[in-house]
Amino acid sequence: MDSPQVNNGEQVNLETPAGVVHDLLDRHGKTSTLFWRCTAALAILSLIGVIGFVLRILDGVSDRSIWGYYVATFAFILTTAQAAPMVAIAPRIAKAHWRRSISRAAELWSATGILSLILFIPMIWILPGLDDGRLSLWFFDPNDPGFSKVPIHSPQIWATLALVALIVTGIFLLWVSALPDLAAMRDNLTGWRQRLANRMAFGWRGTSQQWNMLYHRQGILSAFYFIMLIFVHFLISVDFLITLVPGWIDALYPATHAANALQAGAATMLLTMFFLRKFGGYRSYIGHDQFWGLGKLMFALSLLWFWFWFSSFIVFWYGKKPNEQAVLELLMVGPYLPIFIGTFVTVFVIPLLTMIWNPLRRSIWGPTIIAVSVLVGTFLDRVRLYVSAYSIPGIGESLTDKKHGMDLESVKEMEAILPQIPDIFIMIGSISAAILIYLLVSRIVPVINIWEQREILLYKAHKKFFRTEVMILGKKD
Repeated sequence: MDSPQVNNGEQVNLETPAGVVHDLLDRHGKTSTLFWRCTAALAILSLIGVIGFVLRILDGVSDRSIWGYYVATFAFILTTAQAAPMVAIAPRIAKAHWRRSISRAAELWSATGILSLILFIPMIWILPGLDDGRLSLWFFDPNDPGFSKVPIHSPQIWATLALVALIVTGIFLLWVSALPDLAAMRDNLTGWRQRLANRMAFGWRGTSQQWNMLYHRQGILSAFYFIMLIFVHFLISVDFLITLVPGWIDALYPATHAANALQAGAATMLLTMFFLRKFGGYRSYIGHDQFWGLGKLMFALSLLWFWFWFSSFIVFWYGKKPNEQAVLELLMVGPYLPIFIGTFVTVFVIPLLTMIWNPLRRSIWGPTIIAVSVLVGTFLDRVRLYVSAYSIPGIGESLTDKKHGMDLESVKEMEAILPQIPDIFIMIGSISAAILIYLLVSRIVPVINIWEQREILLYKAHKKFFRTEVMILGKKD
């Protein structure tokens, strides 16, 4: 953190609690012209997404192959925006001090869960019913070979409840974490922000009991958010993907889907940090330590994703069962081979070969470029999986007639489905809407955690070390 900082023609000492509060509240209270221009552009792009959605709705849900890109877009936002808060949760549990300046920026992404819930609603009707013979993870009765007793909408109900629980938990985690900052806004700002903060602060006064309760609630909500995030990814990957592909029996892939979410969440936050530092004016708070710490984390998550993916792939590769070979043909070898290669290179190869170099990992541009690569690869991966699953001929018909497997020769004859105009509109509009929600919420809650910045000053000290000066973190006497 640099000190002093010039703000409104005044020098602000960022090494003092009062200086930090003054600087961050002053930055939060201002809204630049660039912000409004970006907001307007994102709003227009979001409207384009609405137009694409209306066009897709007019086509109906009987032909499920045209909804593949829509489901892939939903899965991408769930994988990135909803996983980004883990950048605040995991380092907080590990007591990593470098996350203090970016924890709030990560928690703000939980607000985009509202968009995920909106996008999820049409998928309830797109998903084939269980009366078609599709196996459900939760309500499959082996004593009912005709599937007559299976509840038709059971996966939709459980997935919806899990998604709602994830969103509510994320919003509550953001609110609990922001209580001290809302109180600071209430006591120091004016206008609509002061009035809104006064209502949302709920009488926060900073007593010892309130602080103890805040830490306690943060721990509970963080743990529950992590559990629900993994649970939601398991549900979505199983009920909305694996069960739609006859012959795809894979207990490891849901873990691969969740691991990719953690990796993409870290990449989302790296890109967010870059823009906050470059255009948001937070260069004094987001520095090399944050990029270094998150870069190491993303490197580890890339290795974790590869381990899960390879463990799943090797079973199919050596099994050589006809139905498993058909699944490999569909997802990796056949019509979506270029997308699979692009996914593997951008999600694993590029991060592995570049992030092993400390000079690159300790820079600002290095992790940012790798984050873009991971996000592009994640999007390609979601397209590869969900578009191919929803393009299988006869989806929604009785899977018992397929003997729980696909014919290899018929899969080889399949062609890749290219996005249509409504699909392009939906993809652009949905991603723009997620960013728009993030920007709007950042005008309500400070994007940099004020109370954690004040707290770090109690642990920080500068000491002389040979010919240089180092910063030491530890408890004061």
